[in-house]
Amino acid sequence: MDSTLRHRVSRTRVSRPLAATVAGALMSLSLPALAADLAEIQERGYMEVATEDNYAPFNFIENGEAKGFNADMLEELRDYADFEIRQEILPWTGLLAAVSNDQYDMALTGASVSDERLRVFNYTPPYASAQHFYIKRADDDSLQSVADLSGKTLGVQAGSVLLSRLPELEQMLEEQDGELGEVVEYESYPEAFADLANGRLDYVIDSAVPVNTLVASKPEIFAKGQAVSGAGYVSWPIPKDSPELLDYMTEFLAHMQESGRLAELQEKWFGESFSDLPSKPLTSVEQFHELAGLDD
Repeated sequence: MDSTLRHRVSRTRVSRPLAATVAGALMSLSLPALAADLAEIQERGYMEVATEDNYAPFNFIENGEAKGFNADMLEELRDYADFEIRQEILPWTGLLAAVSNDQYDMALTGASVSDERLRVFNYTPPYASAQHFYIKRADDDSLQSVADLSGKTLGVQAGSVLLSRLPELEQMLEEQDGELGEVVEYESYPEAFADLANGRLDYVIDSAVPVNTLVASKPEIFAKGQAVSGAGYVSWPIPKDSPELLDYMTEFLAHMQESGRLAELQEKWFGESFSDLPSKPLTSVEQFHELAGLDD
């Protein structure tokens, strides 16, 4: 990330990213490597996927039950696959590290595509847009545009793509003689939104789908602001040493699209379907930049 960005850790006694790194290291020492390509998965009879449970509308818990787009997609995958699908729920801050450390075969969660992640993972074809927007308190009339964010305190989720793309917002602000304010990292977005509601933050940045969901569910508390990034995508990360599994999951998504079920679930959870998303896996930074219209 750009060295000019000013950060402080989440409002806890221990840095969450550091804790996740330590926990990931300990897990890698104590757990057997599970990651495998498709042939090995079929031979052993099951695939191990990692999910989270605190990022609506992708994955969340309601009345003790798993809900969200990916919860429904997981059930569809179980019907489609000729092997068992085992699920492990992890905190977001350690989830991708666990998959990259070969503890799981893939991450079946709402993961945005980024340059950094594409150096470790390939991504299945995207299933949602991930352009970033700012969220403010509904009664905060001081924030009317991106220019008004100058010097304000913002919240983001630790380990998220939002952090890596903050230089885009910083450039927008600099072009209007402004500057990026203090950045506070949180383990989960519900914590960030709670601090926004009670005035400990000025704004939060999140991607299009969860922003729309939050504002629609609590219009009296939150309001959607302007875009603070270029185009982006959400899909499932798969380790680069599992190309056959990537092909298999690409075929599964094509099956879901052709049957119309993918559009149904997008409408159900995102409020819209995304017919213009790329239909091929994302496997390189160059490909991502070309599709998203990002400058090198």
